[in-house]
Amino acid sequence: MTILCETVAPPAAALPLAPVPAQAAAAAPARVRSRVTVPLRFPDGFTAVAEVLTFHGLADGKEHLLLAFGDWEQALPAPAEGSAGPLVRLHSECLTGDVFGSERCDCGPQLREAVERISGAGGFLLYLRQEGRGIGLYSKLDAYALQDTGLDTYEANLALGHGEDERDYTAAAQMLQAVGAGTVRLLSNNPDKAAQLTGLGIGVAEQVPTGVHLSPANRRYLAAKRDHTAHTLTLPADVGPVLSEPIPSHADMLARVDALVPRLRERAEETESLRRLPEATMAELAEAGVFRMLAPKAVGGFGMGVESYAEVIRRLARGCASTAWTAGHLSEHVWMLARWPAAVQDEVFADGPAPLAAATNAPIGSAVRVPGGYSITGSWSFASGVMHSEWALLGVEHDGARLQCLVPVADLELLDVWHTAGLRGTGSNDLRAERLFVPERRVADWALLSAADNPGSGIHQDPVLHTPMAALLNMVAPAAALGAAEYAVELFRERMIVRKVKNTVENRQADSPLAQARFAQAYGLLATARLQWEEGVRVVASSHGRRPSAVTDEERAASRLALALSGEASAEAVRLVTSGSGGSIHRLAHPLQRIQRDVNVLLNHPTLTIDPILEQAGRGLLGLGYTVPSF
Repeated sequence: MTILCETVAPPAAALPLAPVPAQAAAAAPARVRSRVTVPLRFPDGFTAVAEVLTFHGLADGKEHLLLAFGDWEQALPAPAEGSAGPLVRLHSECLTGDVFGSERCDCGPQLREAVERISGAGGFLLYLRQEGRGIGLYSKLDAYALQDTGLDTYEANLALGHGEDERDYTAAAQMLQAVGAGTVRLLSNNPDKAAQLTGLGIGVAEQVPTGVHLSPANRRYLAAKRDHTAHTLTLPADVGPVLSEPIPSHADMLARVDALVPRLRERAEETESLRRLPEATMAELAEAGVFRMLAPKAVGGFGMGVESYAEVIRRLARGCASTAWTAGHLSEHVWMLARWPAAVQDEVFADGPAPLAAATNAPIGSAVRVPGGYSITGSWSFASGVMHSEWALLGVEHDGARLQCLVPVADLELLDVWHTAGLRGTGSNDLRAERLFVPERRVADWALLSAADNPGSGIHQDPVLHTPMAALLNMVAPAAALGAAEYAVELFRERMIVRKVKNTVENRQADSPLAQARFAQAYGLLATARLQWEEGVRVVASSHGRRPSAVTDEERAASRLALALSGEASAEAVRLVTSGSGGSIHRLAHPLQRIQRDVNVLLNHPTLTIDPILEQAGRGLLGLGYTVPSF
């Protein structure tokens, strides 16, 4: 690490100096004291390189820092250009939020967001030693205690004898002047920052809002900033209920699901006969919180990650593959709704944290622009979970662009066509619409919704909302196949222990060397399927947990390949145990024949169809690029 200090460095004039405006005449110019390059790494894996500047002559005598990111020198406006200037964030120190990750404020997520955005645009983050809006760390914690009695953040400061906001940005103006940033684009929701900088002679060409990092713990805090000091905040989840119970851990969630498995097995035949999930199953899934798994914490969801989501589907499939498939997609569609802009989130989360929606893009419908929105026409297949849904997410095309429409199921014609060999309990029926009007707010660009930086990711701080859409869409079929295969091998083992095979000398099938070898082979295939599945999930979770979220072609190929090979091994394990279990398993009441049919249908889903996956994965691993854009 090299530090260039005043005693050894070129004079501070190496950085452009701006004249001190008349408005800031009370504060003498500051000058750069030292510059040092510091590589940064955040807990989510995001990295950036900062040039950290310290100063002499700051008005309050505190050790404030200026962190320069990206092409900041190019962003400085030349006198004759009239440029908007560098992107600048004035970030007041918050030990609890920045260091310890406190959710009582939004400081930590704002700091993380600011570093990424400024790194891309070129500019400065000023880290100002003004803890607790200027009242200090101990007083801030005292204010927290008062807030727990019902006061808001401003009322608590006043009750302690402080001002509502004691921060002063004179030193910030001096620092910006010292590096020649006389005009800036201010990254902030706080109008007071812009007003103070303007009064101190710094031009604010634009005030750029930060994301809204909402959680159950900071909802009142953000609402007070919005209502009391006119922060530019939109809180779409205000109408939704705050979660009144503790958010379950990963282990707690799996324990809840494991407790459901025996009852899912008891109801599997009924599920298949109904061609949808029984109401008792839906009630138990809701009570366990399965549909809340991926919902944002701010609306009462659990905000869980990819690993928890995939593992829940796998374990549900040990009870009933149709239940796992339906619950997995309904949970995933809650996550899809949380990616929409605020206006839609206000609507769909108004009645709770888990609005149920079906989603289908096959085949794509058509949309025509009309006053106030779009008129859509189409017939959409495979709307899994539609029998339990209030909403439907439908893919349409307009002028060559793919859009997604959010439509009440009651406005659509439901076609009862789900008569299939397997996964009969998913109720994946068809939907039809003819010139149906969809208001503008319920239509969005698919590319925007499916991207890592979607509208919802700027509203909620849950990391899973940065996961690109395709990553979770590919999770359900492999997890369901693996869980179903695990159940099949369990049934085969139990059957071997008691079954007497005709025309043999053994008292039970387990005593046959050939049966022993068959079980060992099935067990080994299951172990292979499990390892491949775990690797596929790991690649997705690790790559999409990074910010900025950027998955490489090789990572995408490795994940899709591992999940597809897991499905192949799961299906082969099922084939082995069913072919060695005798003719009686083909009675419709026997679970093994149901598992065999369910897994056969799963293998024909695009997320497990092996030939195109092998081709595209090979291209990705060889660096040749994909010929199927959606891969």
